Amino acid sequence: MVVIANIDDHWATAYVLTEWTIRLTMVALVPLRRSPEAARSWLLLLFFLPIPGLLLYLLIGRPTFPKWRARRFASLPRLFSPGIEALKAGATAARVELADRHQPIATMTRNLGRMPVIGGNRLEILTDYAGIVDRLVADIDAARDHVHVLVYIFADDATGGRLIAALARAAARGVRCRVLIDALGSRPWAANVIAALRAQGVQAQEALPIRPLRWRPARADLRNHRKLTVIDGHIVYVGSQNWVDADFKPGVVNVELMARVEGPLAASVQTVFLSDWYMETEELPAGANLFPPPQPVGDTALQLLPSGPDYPVAGAERLTVALIYAARRRVIITTPYFIPDEGLIEGLQTAVLRGVEVVLIVSLVQDQRLVGLAQRSFYTELLRSGVSIYLYRGRLLHAKHLTVDDSIASIGSSNVDIRSFTLNAEANLIVYDPAAIETLATIQAGYLANSQKLELDVWGERPLYRKLGENIARLVSPLL
Repeated sequence: MVVIANIDDHWATAYVLTEWTIRLTMVALVPLRRSPEAARSWLLLLFFLPIPGLLLYLLIGRPTFPKWRARRFASLPRLFSPGIEALKAGATAARVELADRHQPIATMTRNLGRMPVIGGNRLEILTDYAGIVDRLVADIDAARDHVHVLVYIFADDATGGRLIAALARAAARGVRCRVLIDALGSRPWAANVIAALRAQGVQAQEALPIRPLRWRPARADLRNHRKLTVIDGHIVYVGSQNWVDADFKPGVVNVELMARVEGPLAASVQTVFLSDWYMETEELPAGANLFPPPQPVGDTALQLLPSGPDYPVAGAERLTVALIYAARRRVIITTPYFIPDEGLIEGLQTAVLRGVEVVLIVSLVQDQRLVGLAQRSFYTELLRSGVSIYLYRGRLLHAKHLTVDDSIASIGSSNVDIRSFTLNAEANLIVYDPAAIETLATIQAGYLANSQKLELDVWGERPLYRKLGENIARLVSPLL
């Protein structure tokens, strides 16, 4: 009995030492290349649950991709010289004279994502879910050289089936079709979709496949969340809509917004797609028709900002904060998921103090319970600061855009949350065109008409158990 007791004592001592070794080691490691909010959340988890926390950290805790992917990403400028030349040609094909107040945004965006402001484009802003699918199918049916698709969710439902059929028709005509779908976002359908596409002669590939037992595994939480389509190097789609039925989640119907662009801006979107294709396949598609000579077809100046863990700086976050600080009269933010860090909260509060009207439109309908709880935990301090919050009713407002005054906007795939800012590959389109901003303002007015304004006194009366749940969710929000 004494021997057994001694053995138990040794195991207990070893267990305690192990836990404290983990705690002390992670205090030094966790803050590296991580925001203070995320570091606090990880350290809180590791302090109370050292061993489970360490296992979770090893699975999803590293804030960057592995070194082999970083080396591959670093090689892109050298490998894609045709794309770089096309971007230069597009930037000079239609000279753009930006307002002085927009020059810093344009310079910052170029430094972050390596993409210039490009003029000479025709921009359409599309909001009808079925109508967007119809336009995509029509454009694919008219394609002559290539169709490139990068999307987070590609399902084999009715919507996905229409697009698979359109790609099959294009491939049968000799059009080169390449499709990248995120492995996790499309997980329920990926095998069927890829098999169906390949059977029709379409090159289809998973982005960031999750293969923990194979060489070069991918982290499950670093995802390619972009939604981009390129047709013949001239027509592109950028925005929030996936290739899936609007009601693919039971009880939830999505409301989306996409930008359809014709013109030289296509070179930017093409470069992002080909870069992502190379990152997954190490294949370099070639051909003069990938980057046709830029032909101005309109007068809209646009700039693409790709961002994600491959980039050294959180570009989507920097853009959002910079636009808020650039506002003089009004900022309207539309996002389905809102989990800000301290810098973004301070930016919103500072804008209000400067006399700027700050409006946040979020969805009353939520499809991710924990994210919804964490999001609501920020409402009280924002309302107290003077931010107006509107809850869109009836459907999930999945559109993602931001307008500043009447002169500049951002449209894309990035949510206003820490996941989109640091963990997802995203693509946002910066619009330097008052007419397009007016169109967006009309769309936002429609959102507001279908929303209930959140009042501080009413919000404060919600039950205590909800407040507790929101605060607990907020503690882990940087990990969501």
